[in-house]
Amino acid sequence: MTAAGRRGFFPADEPLEDKAIVDASALAGSLDAADHFWTSPALRARQTAKALGLQVTEVEALRDQDFGAWAGRAFKDVQHRQPEVSHALLTDPELAPPDGESFQGVALRVATLFDRLIAEPGHRIAVTHPAVIRAAILHVLKAPLMGFRYIDVEPLSFADFRSDGTRWLLRASGAVVPKSRLAKDSA
Repeated sequence: MTAAGRRGFFPADEPLEDKAIVDASALAGSLDAADHFWTSPALRARQTAKALGLQVTEVEALRDQDFGAWAGRAFKDVQHRQPEVSHALLTDPELAPPDGESFQGVALRVATLFDRLIAEPGHRIAVTHPAVIRAAILHVLKAPLMGFRYIDVEPLSFADFRSDGTRWLLRASGAVVPKSRLAKDSA
């Protein structure tokens, strides 16, 4: 979680909250062994990977959705100034914010990555963003992109995808780190 995200802002390249770093650090050493550890190029993803104690490679295809002119702006502000457009962004995967990227664009980027990896051996762990996870789930399930709005991805949750070389399977999704392992809220 970032301070901007907690306040309802469209994501930009902001840092994690201190508590999020502590929470991620509590998981260090608990992830399965992997052949590759990947991360989005975003600061918050790289900080999460570092807190998890991972030596990662940045993978451009794992970047968050680009919110263009709306990045760093409060959702309420955009909703107030452009109510039809902001509502449509939440319901239409083809719509992109001004100078930004549609969810459909994210889905195409993620599908291309998954299609390239389907027959490659090895175990990969990726630190990435909710939009990327939603796109991966929809791709693996061969579900319509409209379903993106019905998938909630919590911070520090896991989605497990497996390939038998010919198809992808969603093994688990939404597994969240036990609260007992995370720092207690100070509020």
